[in-house]
Amino acid sequence: MTNKVSGSLEMTAAMVISGTIGWFVLVSGQPVLDVVFWRCVFGAATLLVVCAGMGLLRAAITWRLLALAALGGVAIVLNWLLLFVSYSHASISISTAVYNTQPFMLVGLGAVFFSERLTINKLTWLAIAFAGMLLIVLAQPGGADSGAYGGSDYLAGILMALGAAFFYAVAAIITKKLARFSMPPHLIALIQVCVGMAMLAPFAHLSQLPTAIGTWSILVTVGVVHTGLMYILLYGAIQKLPTHLTGSLSFIYPIVAIMVDFLAFGHRLQISQLIGAAAILIAAAGMNLGWSLWKPKECVGTS
Repeated sequence: MTNKVSGSLEMTAAMVISGTIGWFVLVSGQPVLDVVFWRCVFGAATLLVVCAGMGLLRAAITWRLLALAALGGVAIVLNWLLLFVSYSHASISISTAVYNTQPFMLVGLGAVFFSERLTINKLTWLAIAFAGMLLIVLAQPGGADSGAYGGSDYLAGILMALGAAFFYAVAAIITKKLARFSMPPHLIALIQVCVGMAMLAPFAHLSQLPTAIGTWSILVTVGVVHTGLMYILLYGAIQKLPTHLTGSLSFIYPIVAIMVDFLAFGHRLQISQLIGAAAILIAAAGMNLGWSLWKPKECVGTS
């Protein structure tokens, strides 16, 4: 099996796993803060074994890099908290669609902090995504197909998903910076979930632990499969695949999430929501894959 084929299989598996996490979060019946805490605990245990097996625990890390990785951990944990809370306010489908504005958050942060060029092409994709966002925000979520999602809760869910996308972008920029110092990605992930444990331990309901075996099985799955295994598959795929193929396969995640939302919870997107979600995902694909809408010579900003 070639690297390209095995990498594609790993990336596909990672995205399918990511797309199902919303179901586990909602059916666990646990407070989101507790779900994220146990995700960090069981994820850390899994990644610790992996890092030890790969000999990464002996890697030389400066205090500066450790602090930077810890900062990324704070961002990724805030990302998880906001995204998971948004599920119960705006639905998995809407939250996932809005969450996929991440590429535009990265572009914005890159322009502000790294003086990266904003081309007409990028701004056009941003405008399309913004139009999609408006369609979602202005939708009437209180209809027959919308279930309990409506009113101010709906808007709060959208804002939380946007916040999650922002913190993901922050974590991604930090991870990119750490990669320049050849810091192993599995080790970065381990540090991040360890930071998450330390952050959330004072607030987790450790004196009121779940008693049902089913609940514990869900929490273990979220930690071991959706965190440990997903990171292993994702990083394995990234090392084997060209960037454009990684970007293409990443859109399996929102498609699976929307399917899970429909099949498990019967949530149907209204026409305006569906068009808005499609606009955001198409714009994100265009941004990630470098699709061109304009001639390359047309650009604005500074390099």
